[in-house]
Amino acid sequence: MRAVATAVVPAPVDKVWAALADHEAMATWGPGMSVSVTTEGSGDRNGVGAVRKIKAPGPAPAIVEEITRFEPGRALGYKALGGVPFKNYRGEVSLTAEGAGTRIDWAISADQRLPLVEKVAIKTVATVLLRLLVRAVSK
Repeated sequence: MRAVATAVVPAPVDKVWAALADHEAMATWGPGMSVSVTTEGSGDRNGVGAVRKIKAPGPAPAIVEEITRFEPGRALGYKALGGVPFKNYRGEVSLTAEGAGTRIDWAISADQRLPLVEKVAIKTVATVLLRLLVRAVSK
């Protein structure tokens, strides 16, 4: 199953990329979040092969993700290594210049086990992550 959330922000692609690709700065997106890079990527600290650990407030386990695609100014992809309730959870964020702003497409996919429940959950996750990024680049 796959869900996509899309927004256009009045910020240039390089500003959006800077917010998206700096994994540890994701901690500023939401109150109480902490993010650490536990393994550096090849070619770029935040690039392909980097592993990030995302901890939200509360009792939920930390989400551990590996970066699978890193194309500066264009796309960032990742897959979950742990901490999510979905099998084969993956995300891909694509950036496209649109006028003076940037179009952001945040896609999330996972294997389907409980079709309706998971489809709604995946769409909600994509929408929330997109809103957090939009808020971060709109500051």
